[in-house]
Amino acid sequence: MSPQVRLMLLPSARCLFDEPIQVKVDGLRPRQVVTMRAKAKDERGVVFQSSAIYRADMGGAVDLQRDPALCGSYVGVEPMGLLWSMKADMPHKYFHWSLALNPHMVKFSVHDGVAEDDEEGGALAEATNERCLIADGVSRVVVKQGTFSGVLFTPPGEGPFPGVLDLCTFMSEKRASLLANKGFMVLTIAVFNDKPVNIKHLNLDYFEEAVQFLQQQPKVGGKGIGVISRSKGGDIGLSLSSFTSGVEAVVWINGCSANIGFPLHYKNREVLSVLGSNVSKLLPTPSGASIVKFAVGDPETKENQGSVVPIEKAKAHFLFVASEDDLNWDSKAFMEGMAQRLKREGKKNFETVCYPRAGHLLEPPYGPYCHAGLHGMLRAPVLWGGEPKAHIDAEVHLWKKIENFFRTRLTSKL
Repeated sequence: MSPQVRLMLLPSARCLFDEPIQVKVDGLRPRQVVTMRAKAKDERGVVFQSSAIYRADMGGAVDLQRDPALCGSYVGVEPMGLLWSMKADMPHKYFHWSLALNPHMVKFSVHDGVAEDDEEGGALAEATNERCLIADGVSRVVVKQGTFSGVLFTPPGEGPFPGVLDLCTFMSEKRASLLANKGFMVLTIAVFNDKPVNIKHLNLDYFEEAVQFLQQQPKVGGKGIGVISRSKGGDIGLSLSSFTSGVEAVVWINGCSANIGFPLHYKNREVLSVLGSNVSKLLPTPSGASIVKFAVGDPETKENQGSVVPIEKAKAHFLFVASEDDLNWDSKAFMEGMAQRLKREGKKNFETVCYPRAGHLLEPPYGPYCHAGLHGMLRAPVLWGGEPKAHIDAEVHLWKKIENFFRTRLTSKL
């Protein structure tokens, strides 16, 4: 360590997960070339890291908000580049960080010259960024009510707060806790509480109970509940708004317009069949990960009509979000099909957002970008798609749009 070199994280080394920080270094030699690094472990102990080469100014300072990376994990002026460009030491690894009470710790360091990623020690200066998922005053309560279980996050204060149901394909508290930090009461539940191989069908009643539970919370205001969902959770969110009451606003992110994976039951009968698929159309790639997109059936064909969610029956407002480079399935086509169907019915209760060059896994911003990972239903590595910079920019834009959408649609009746 060099006593004259300082690595600063501003405005504070402790922040929320979805907040940007300013990374600055001073005390270097004029025009000194340095390597900036970030390193962290996820909840499963997998190491993620990034590095980029910078040149100090004549005053011996590097400011990631101002200065371009010359080469490395990214190039150009990217203030949060060291965070979103972190990659695992092993291929096809998703960054798992789901428990809200555990802060994400990232070690930043600055090294003289062009340092190799596997070099240990030799840092001129270091600083640790504590990125919290849950803000001070937000409560976290594990809920087991009726047939469903989940985690409820409540902002500080008496409320009333807009209520949001977060449908995650597999259990994660990240998105729910970050929404609660913004003043929403959020209940997060998993679409799958068992291994998919053990599931014969899904019951919409289970998710309806969660909506009703939220409605009954004394701190929840308004008449309707918001639902946020991505991937398989997307068609569950659509189904809740179409078959049940109480849902006022739905955010659908890179989902399907039809029921996928398993038959959907409601009130002891099947209400939606399964969208057809053909695993022989999976496309293998040299990386060992497959492209799923072309194996998923077309909801517009006659044989798949029984799987299509009847969103024209819904009274909710929809925010449909699709990534053009989604390689899991054709989210853009699904979104456009739903928009056309609603227009034919004279409906205006929706808006669409499409992100060019973004991939399937749109998440709250500033986590490591994931191009490929293990598919939870196929149990094999797949490509999610997207170009890193465009994908991260989409996440930043979408996160603010989700907040505004829910605030507009869920607080108007308070």
